[in-house]
Amino acid sequence: MNANYTGFLGLVHLALVIWAAVSILGSGASQGKKVLWILLVLVFPLVGLVIWFLAGPKKA
Repeated sequence: MNANYTGFLGLVHLALVIWAAVSILGSGASQGKKVLWILLVLVFPLVGLVIWFLAGPKKA
């Protein structure tokens, strides 16, 4: 994999993590659940993003 492709994937991943964090903060979940969701996304980046997309609380 060349450096340009890797850099692009890194930017895509960063954008997805930022999107998930903004989405989590805007959700109707309690503050404690928001913190847990954000930690899940940060500690398990790919799995956390998929779980949030499929099972995360929807906007209030």
